[in-house]
Amino acid sequence: MVRKGAILLGVGATVAVGGLGYIAYQFRSNYRSTGISIGEESSYASLKASAPAAAWDDPKVTTDVIAPTDHVQAVLKENAALLDDQDRALVSQLLDLDQAHLFERWPEPGTDDEGKRRMLAQLRMLDASYHGGIAAYVRNARKLLQESRDGINPFEGYVPSVPTGATLDFASPEFMEMEGEGLREAGHAAFVLVAGGLGERLGYSGIKVALPCESATCTPFLGLYIASILALQARAGNGRRLPLAIMTSDDTHGRTLELLRKNNYFGMDEDQITLLKQEKVACLIDNAAHLALEPTDRFSVQTKPHGHGDVHMLLAKSGLAAQWLQSGLKWVCFFQDTNALVFRALLAALGVSARNDFDMNSLAVPRKAREAIGAITRLTRPDGSAPLTINVEYNQLDPLLRSTISKEGDVNDASGYSPFPGNINQLVLKLSSYVPQLAATGGVISEFVNPKYKDSTKTAFKSSTRLECMMQDYPKALPSSAKVGFTTIKQVWASYSPVKNSPADAVAKFKEGNPTHSATTGELDIYKANCLSLAEVAGVALPCPLQTDIFNGISTEVYPRVVLSPAFCPSLSELKAKVAPGSVTLAPDSVLVLDGPDISVRGPLVVRGALVVRAVAGAKVDLGPLTVDNAGWIWEPLEEGEAASEEDRIRGFTVIRKASMELVYDKPGSYIVPAPMQQLSTGETVSVPIAELETGSGRQAGPAPVKEAEVEPTPATQAVERAEEPSAAEVNNAQATEDESPTEDETPADVSVTEGPSAVETAAASRPAAPAVAVASSSCLSAAAKPFVPSSISASLLAAPAATPALPAAPAGSSSKSKSSKRKAKAKAAAAAAGASES
Repeated sequence: MVRKGAILLGVGATVAVGGLGYIAYQFRSNYRSTGISIGEESSYASLKASAPAAAWDDPKVTTDVIAPTDHVQAVLKENAALLDDQDRALVSQLLDLDQAHLFERWPEPGTDDEGKRRMLAQLRMLDASYHGGIAAYVRNARKLLQESRDGINPFEGYVPSVPTGATLDFASPEFMEMEGEGLREAGHAAFVLVAGGLGERLGYSGIKVALPCESATCTPFLGLYIASILALQARAGNGRRLPLAIMTSDDTHGRTLELLRKNNYFGMDEDQITLLKQEKVACLIDNAAHLALEPTDRFSVQTKPHGHGDVHMLLAKSGLAAQWLQSGLKWVCFFQDTNALVFRALLAALGVSARNDFDMNSLAVPRKAREAIGAITRLTRPDGSAPLTINVEYNQLDPLLRSTISKEGDVNDASGYSPFPGNINQLVLKLSSYVPQLAATGGVISEFVNPKYKDSTKTAFKSSTRLECMMQDYPKALPSSAKVGFTTIKQVWASYSPVKNSPADAVAKFKEGNPTHSATTGELDIYKANCLSLAEVAGVALPCPLQTDIFNGISTEVYPRVVLSPAFCPSLSELKAKVAPGSVTLAPDSVLVLDGPDISVRGPLVVRGALVVRAVAGAKVDLGPLTVDNAGWIWEPLEEGEAASEEDRIRGFTVIRKASMELVYDKPGSYIVPAPMQQLSTGETVSVPIAELETGSGRQAGPAPVKEAEVEPTPATQAVERAEEPSAAEVNNAQATEDESPTEDETPADVSVTEGPSAVETAAASRPAAPAVAVASSSCLSAAAKPFVPSSISASLLAAPAATPALPAAPAGSSSKSKSSKRKAKAKAAAAAAGASES
């Protein structure tokens, strides 16, 4: 569940709400040592009265004069009666900070009093949620805005160099060694997901962690992450539950909790998850750090997110990090909300951290020189003061290099990449050094400001700005003795394909030759990574050439749609152990889903169409000689302006599930797929048992095989298919003979399979059928076999799909192509014109 516990509010009250533990943190009473105390504020109002106007507009002007004068009554007049003692002290402080404009438009008492009280409550929250209160926020803002105006380089005086770290080739012996060590360490790790963002930038109205990471299983990002942690927990075998903290925001908190509850926490225990809610900070309208009011609401201060660096402060204030250390955990792993590939590299990074005793380890990828991604850099001073290993933004690195060690600036080396690895904000921290650092600093991370000026005078902003902080800046507060490094996986496809750009932004990046980091490539790169992983460790031969297609204007290679769930193989070494060399053959447009901890493939397994295998823990499934030949699923490109769901529209395609074989094993046991059967004559169709159950005393006989059924597209499929006349070749390829999904009160039966000439060369004599353990679906996966049904398919149509008339054949001599074929031809032409498809 989401951790039950205290909710810290502005006055320190303890409240329990629906089992939800979130932190509305407040530092006013605890961390004012560096701020301005109540009643002893610097008198900005008095200073303004006596200083020249030009001097007052310059934020460099400061004073330590203590002014006990209370200006509240003078400014608020009769409205001062609305204030209690706490409000009066806060308003007095704001007035002394030259923020009188917040109250200048207040009407007479009795008019809009609720709006006034609403503003006072918001100001209390802003004061409580910032380290040092609102006085410290304004003071820090004035300092940083002045530095920005003066063009001060934050790295002035530093000399850059490449830091210490590990650079690994995916699937290399060194990678496998680090991964194995990391797998052992994972049983002593806590995990933190930074998930405070909405999907508006993507064109998605939901929270980003609810977005399906791929369309084959429709597993949301949050479900994938939890499944990955649970898989590592199971492999640890020490009985320890691995905790997960999720940083949310006002925008995402309630919907994240709803998503967890709706999906039964994706298999985690409810109290294994803690939500930490981040508050926003006030926006600023000028270099004097005047707070901004909402344009349409005079009783509301404009606010924006403070940045993901707040996660450290939340972990400090909640006490979670300290609890993890006390419970015997050694590491805490941070990851972002929409990078489905992160756990493929995280184990290797854990191994590198353990091997090098790193206090902080940043997961990185190769970056091209001057690419718009931050670089992990070691910074030293000529005076011998403490070095710093930190992320340096790309627009700061190049001038820093030019002014110090390289007149050429940031350039590629012999590898074709910059020697400075690209930061992807996935971090591994050592708890034994992290917790004391949090205690010393309160988890506060250094801030920056990035105002957008109207012109070169830097006196006016195009729009309001605010202070921000980033979690990767944590090393700035570390002592000189801290060991900070990085782990680079040289193959970007193996660890990094975030979903963060809208379709319009993605196609613009594609035309520039840059990674699109879109929902389109985020999904297709999952299939690519799975296929290439199989090729690396199991010698699986991939289709050559690969298919190409255009989705949302992006021309890309399309690999077979392979999904290897975390339960099946959380590590590359386990994948190598479970899939026999050369045991799998995949057709270009095939679909293969393997989901279960005890599935193994000895093959030969030939997939032409769609095969889904799901098994509970304890159900040991051995996939032997089997050929799956059905109409499969089609990733159909969407035409511009075509009606579609949000999920499909931002990807640029919809999935049409024509036919599939689905094998579900929901009871422990040992199963062989397929069971021994008679040799088939060329083109002969018979009903055969797909699986046979083994027990300690040998195989058991079961019910006789069911009568085969011709499978055609169901109403569910027809509801999403395009109204087109297929070609004769397509009709022939779409033929499949499988059982329909049983209704809830039916006993699942053995699956009927159509085998062609290459299905089975030899087979044992006929035996009694095995106990029924498999079901087949002609339209999509059964609702019980996955977290939820794809939104494009009505759940009511899944209970008992019915056969429909066969698709008509194309007229003799017809040369018409399906829309998919035409789009693939366009894709090949676009790829040739571009010179290369996107990786």
